[in-house]
Amino acid sequence: MKKFLFRFLVASATASTVLAAQAGELTLFTHSNFNGPALTLRGDAPDLVPANFNDRASSVVVRSGTWQLCEHAEFRGRCMVVERGEYPVLAGFNDMISSVREISGRGEGYGRDERDGRNDRYERHERNERGERRWGRDEERGHGHGREAIELFSQSGFSGARLGLHNEVRTLVDYDFNDQAGSIIVNEGRWELCEHADFGGRCIVLEAGRYEFLDNMNNRISSLRRIR
Repeated sequence: MKKFLFRFLVASATASTVLAAQAGELTLFTHSNFNGPALTLRGDAPDLVPANFNDRASSVVVRSGTWQLCEHAEFRGRCMVVERGEYPVLAGFNDMISSVREISGRGEGYGRDERDGRNDRYERHERNERGERRWGRDEERGHGHGREAIELFSQSGFSGARLGLHNEVRTLVDYDFNDQAGSIIVNEGRWELCEHADFGGRCIVLEAGRYEFLDNMNNRISSLRRIR
């Protein structure tokens, strides 16, 4: 009995160590360049008010994992995605973060490994749509085409050239729309938009809504994908 109990305790301790190693860790700082009071998180924080850290973060260090930082509680409003690294300033999100959660490994389309699983059906679907997706600002809206899940405009205020999409795009170069988006309408779902191809670099997450200005992501979006 003692031998069994010992083995059980060892196994439990090992499992706890593995889980701890897998958990992400992030530290928020109240001032830029990692200065001021700090808050370290190793799990979801749907509301930073109880931690007395609501709308206070100005810089971030991600020690492990991929995290989503949102401007409202319960992961609502505009969000940005940060991976392992140091972020001395939070351009566009300074003193605006109200909720934080780790998103790596959740199986919701956030994981980077999922982008390598495209099949022939997807490739054909993507090629078939390439000739249909770019229209003038008012052309085709409500004229025989279903509403696209997301609409990109080359200028702020939903003006200029327009690109409507239903599926992920690894590079907007293929659509002659790279680094052009100045405003966005999300009609369906939640979308991650990134400054480099293949969802690299700094990313933001947008939920259904109208985004007349893109702040520091203006004319910097190169790839996007639906994550919910």
